[in-house]
Amino acid sequence: MTGVEDRITGLVGALRAHGVRIGTGETVDAALAVEALGLADRELLREGLAATLLHGPAQRAVFDPVFDLYFPRGVGGPERSPADREELRDRLARALAADDRALLARLAAEAVEGFGGYGSSPGSDGWSAHQTLDRLRPQTLLARVRAGVRGRDGGTGFADRLLDDEIRRRIEVFRRLVAAEARRRVAERRGRDEIARRAVAPTADRVDFLYAHREQLAELRRVVWPLARKLATRLAARRRRAARGTIDLRRTLRSSLSTGGVPMRPVLRRRRPARPELVLLCDVSGSVAGFSDFTMLLVQALHDQFARVRVFAFVNRLDEVTGLLAHGRADPDGLGARIRAEATLTGWHGSSDYGVALGEFTERYGAAVGPRTTVFVLGDARTNMSDPNLAAVRELAGRARRVHWLNPEPRAQWGTGDSAAPAYAELVEMHECRTARQLAGLIARLLPV
Repeated sequence: MTGVEDRITGLVGALRAHGVRIGTGETVDAALAVEALGLADRELLREGLAATLLHGPAQRAVFDPVFDLYFPRGVGGPERSPADREELRDRLARALAADDRALLARLAAEAVEGFGGYGSSPGSDGWSAHQTLDRLRPQTLLARVRAGVRGRDGGTGFADRLLDDEIRRRIEVFRRLVAAEARRRVAERRGRDEIARRAVAPTADRVDFLYAHREQLAELRRVVWPLARKLATRLAARRRRAARGTIDLRRTLRSSLSTGGVPMRPVLRRRRPARPELVLLCDVSGSVAGFSDFTMLLVQALHDQFARVRVFAFVNRLDEVTGLLAHGRADPDGLGARIRAEATLTGWHGSSDYGVALGEFTERYGAAVGPRTTVFVLGDARTNMSDPNLAAVRELAGRARRVHWLNPEPRAQWGTGDSAAPAYAELVEMHECRTARQLAGLIARLLPV
C-alpha cells in the first residue's frame, strides 16, 4: 500500500501546484476512496478521486492528465508496434467508426511508440504527441470514418453535419489519448512530479494573459460571469463590515465613566460607505488586448457594485467605449472586435502610444475623474520609444482618489526595452497582473469601500 500512498500524495501535490485547493481531510478522503474502490477499474477510480479532491468541473482539465501520470494505464511500451503508417491509419479509421475507446487507447500507445520517439540513445530520448499526430494525421480520416459509420448504420444514422461533428469529437478523444501516452512515456524517464508540473496545462484562471491562445481566452471569457458573482459577494461583505465603522476613542472613554472607567460598550464611528466611481483606461493593442478585453468584461459584470463606470480604450488614440460593453454578456468573444471596429483608436500609425492616449484623456475627459474616482490603467506601459507623457499621469493622479496600473508583464521585464513601467510606477501604484486569478484578487483588494 506504500506505493499507492506515494501516488496519492504525489497526485495531491501536483494538483496543489496547479492551484487546486486540497486540504488534509480531502487527502484522507481520497485515500479512503482508493481503499474502497480498489485499483482494478481505473475509470471508476478516476471518478472517485475526482469526487473527493475537486471543487468544480473546470478543474477536470488539470485533474485528468495528472491522474494519468500517477495512475497510468500501463508501464513501458505496447506489446506491438505498427507495421507501417498506413496500416495503423486503417486500424484507426475502423476504431473511430466503431467508437471503440479501448482500441483507441491501444492504438494511441502504438502510434507514440512507432512515430513519436525522438533522440539517438537506445529506445528513445523522449516522445512527442505533436510529432506523432503530425505523422499520423488523424484529421484526414474524416471521409473514411464517415463511410465506415454509414456502413455500420445502414445509412440511417446521423445527418451529415451531425455525423461529421461526432467524428471530429472521436478524433479529438484520440488526440488526447496520444497526448496522455506521450506524457506517460516521458514521465517514466524524467519522473512524474516534473512532468506533472511542466507538461500539464493550467486552469484558465492561471493562464498568463500575454501567452494565452485563442481557445484559452475564449474559456476565460466563459468564466468571467461566475468569477464576477464571487467578487460581488466579497465586495458586498467588505462593504457591510465597513458600515459598522471603527472605534471612536473619545466617545468610548466618555461612555466608560458610567462603568468606573472600564470601556464596557465601545462606541463606533458610524460611516455610510458609498459605492466607488470607476474609470478604466485600456490598452487594446497587440498581445495585451486579451487582458484588457477580459478585465472590461469583468468590470461590466460587476457594474452594480459601482456608482458609475466609464471605460476608455486606446491604441494611440483614445475613445470612450462604455456603451459598447452593454452587449458583453450576449457576445463576450466579439467584444474586442466590436471595440476596434466602432471606436477611434488609431491615428497615422497602429502602434500603442501611451503618452498621446493619456494626454488625450486628461484633455477631453478630465471631468470624468474626481475625488471619489478610482482609476485603473490596463497595459504593459511599452511606449514604442515615444514620450511617456508623465505630466498627464501626474495630473490624473492628482485628480483621482486612487490610480492603479495593472501590468500583465512579469515584474522582471519592467524597464526593459521600451518599457516605461518604472517611470509610471513612481507616480501611480503599479501591480503585476498576469492571470485572471491575480486580477480577481487585485480588484477585490484595491477597490475602495
